[in-house]
Amino acid sequence: MPHTKPHTKLGAKPHGKKPARPTAVVIGGGMAGLLAARELVTAGIEVTLVEASDRFGGCVGVHEVASLKLDSGAESFATRSTAVSDLVRELGLGDRLVEPNPAGAWVQLPEGASPLPKTGVLGIPAEPWDPEVRLTLGFRGALRASLDRWLPASTGTKSELSSVSDLVRARMGQTVLERLVTPVVSGVHSADPALLDVDMVAPRLRRLVVEKGSLSAAVAELRAGAKAGSAVGSLAGGMYTLVTALVEELKQTGVKLVTGTPVTELKRNDAAAGEAPAAAAAAGETEDAGEHAGSASGKSKAVQRTKTWTVTANGKTWTADAVVVATEGPGAVGLVSDVLPEMANYAPWPAHQIKIVTLVLDMPELDAPTRGTGILVAPQTPGIQAKALTHATSKWAWLADEAGPGTHVLRLSYGRMSQAAQDSPEAPRIAAELHDAGEDVKPEPETDAELLEAAVSDAAALLGIHITEADLLGSGIVRWQGALPFAAVGHKKRVDEARKLAGQLPGFAMVGSWLAGTGLTAVTADARKTAGVLAERLVEEP
Repeated sequence: MPHTKPHTKLGAKPHGKKPARPTAVVIGGGMAGLLAARELVTAGIEVTLVEASDRFGGCVGVHEVASLKLDSGAESFATRSTAVSDLVRELGLGDRLVEPNPAGAWVQLPEGASPLPKTGVLGIPAEPWDPEVRLTLGFRGALRASLDRWLPASTGTKSELSSVSDLVRARMGQTVLERLVTPVVSGVHSADPALLDVDMVAPRLRRLVVEKGSLSAAVAELRAGAKAGSAVGSLAGGMYTLVTALVEELKQTGVKLVTGTPVTELKRNDAAAGEAPAAAAAAGETEDAGEHAGSASGKSKAVQRTKTWTVTANGKTWTADAVVVATEGPGAVGLVSDVLPEMANYAPWPAHQIKIVTLVLDMPELDAPTRGTGILVAPQTPGIQAKALTHATSKWAWLADEAGPGTHVLRLSYGRMSQAAQDSPEAPRIAAELHDAGEDVKPEPETDAELLEAAVSDAAALLGIHITEADLLGSGIVRWQGALPFAAVGHKKRVDEARKLAGQLPGFAMVGSWLAGTGLTAVTADARKTAGVLAERLVEEP
């Protein structure tokens, strides 16, 4: 049975009726919402989780391709902290934790492919003269990057806001930016580094540059204690097994799980939290507090506190002491703006669509891979539309064993920020910045047929082998909307302001990747911390 933390006792009085349990509604059943619900119920709070779709887990999903159950979204997590591994062990899945093949990934540049240096952060090298780094940068590129150690610590760190490219170009030069950072950032965040807020995607980096005196030293500090390589982990059987275990535990601990129910309205009751009308108090009337109304001691006809929040979805209504909004950014701001209009000023950019094409191949010649665990593609590489390829059966030994000799699983991802930028109100500015960075807006495959054709062609080019659709045992295409929130320059500052504003509302919290940053590690740590603080307040309030 999955391990759960003991519930916090609710401080019942030795005499008299035990107070009712506080109640909460969590809106959104992605990883952030599931984790928020877990923290709340563990603290002894009665929780209802409402999800718009018919499944839980958000961007952690599963699909079946050629009789193999495979991750359809996130297939790993960053090991820069123990946030995810701690959760995995709490859920009783510790024996499933696995590390990837240490061969590491490659980078595809216009002139060819080469191994990606294994000790960087966002592609930024800790040691410019490392043989792998020098191979990719060339002598002049490595020499320019090494000047970083002699530059003043203020270079690239003085301005209030900064993009990834601003910092890298100022300290290490254009070659590092084009040949290392852009392919990595494009593959991980689906955006050009000229557009990304460095303080959002690498929160400590600029501060460490000031403390350590150089960007290379800052990167080394971030990598300290981490193993060389991609610094990721996963679960044997697939990351989706984490969602399965989490949902099962929530059911066992009494969380009410509701699917197929998009929330349409969020209201804060005027007579909540001690704001009951004087006439009602004088008459001793009891406001409806839902299924578990609390009682005030010392009065035979006490005024019960009205539930602070009302959540409406598909004609259903829930009232609760607290609400956690765990939806994607624009949707979250839209809901909260009805209660707190100022929140509309902090709406994030809508995340663009990411398309994952999975190919299962009968290809014995890939049993001895020559290009590591996958390839990140520089945007300026001609003839290739994918932004990254993962050779999953090379990366994960458990999957290679399950697939068997000669059978290989490739995942190719499509959907750069440049494509989504065409529909943005800021399209002219972004197009200009992308052009200056060498990434003009290019058409991408959209239909299933176009995606499959592109994936087969790109896989052949990236791996350097002949592949046709006749080699396929099966294929799968998944489209993710909102999986990678776009952290444009200034996003971190807006997120901080949004959190501050949300803190004005009693019994309220927001969680999710648009606030925490991209990746399971960031989302897990932030959701548990934020929901934990809310739970403490709910339990401690009289």
